[in-house]
Amino acid sequence: MLVLAAGQGFAAELDRSPLEAVTVDGQKVRLFPNGRWEYADAAKAATAQQTAAQFPENNTRPVDAQGGLFGNFGRVIMPGDKDYNRGSLNPKSR
Repeated sequence: MLVLAAGQGFAAELDRSPLEAVTVDGQKVRLFPNGRWEYADAAKAATAQQTAAQFPENNTRPVDAQGGLFGNFGRVIMPGDKDYNRGSLNPKSR
């Protein structure tokens, strides 16, 4: 039973690591389990990140930010702001 559990844990660890692959035109890339990919060459990866940063759909709010309803309509509160995670201002619900 222990060997089976250890084997499943090892297989799960392998599933999290990126796969090395080669595209049709011969470029080496890394494929991640969440569907993301990047170039294996650091220079090409940096160029691709700079190009991707130019598109507005890639400039979303950080995960830790609060607010920004319906496609960033309204105020987005960043961590460290005095209003971050302040809760309700209603004295009855404190």
